[in-house]
Amino acid sequence: MLDLKQYIRDFPDFPKPGILFKDISPILKSSEAMAYVEERIYQHFKDRKIDLVAGAESRGLMFASALAERFEKGLIMVRKQGKLPGPTKSVAYDIEYGSAVMEIQEDAVAPGQRVLMVDDLLATGGTASAASQLIESAGGFVVGHAFVIELSFLQGRDQLKNYEILTLVNYEE
Repeated sequence: MLDLKQYIRDFPDFPKPGILFKDISPILKSSEAMAYVEERIYQHFKDRKIDLVAGAESRGLMFASALAERFEKGLIMVRKQGKLPGPTKSVAYDIEYGSAVMEIQEDAVAPGQRVLMVDDLLATGGTASAASQLIESAGGFVVGHAFVIELSFLQGRDQLKNYEILTLVNYEE
């Protein structure tokens, strides 16, 4: 079993004073660590019916892309406002250090499609909750959420009570 914490760096006061940023760049640089993340998430969700894998901008998209290929399914992007062409659905939400608006293309999810939501980090749960709202507003069903890192002290799980959640690394403080 690989210790992913060895591949996560801390950057104090980024992007704002008081924030301790968890940098996953070393995971992305390591084929071994990337393969481990992909395998752990795949093994956890492989027996669920999944039609699409969704990735949250920006770091979640890297993991979601690898998983979409592994599941042999399509990928949809959950992006910051103004980054997707064509008609979009959007939702505003709060994050650990401010607020944001996320979007998906209106035709990203067909009614009844089952979607695995992937991101690098579960902090307050704002991004994941917003992504779920977008998928469900299009008629999709969120199969579950997969995260590389969870900052459990920020209680993001509270926003995702109705969903299955997998996290690979947990920081309690």
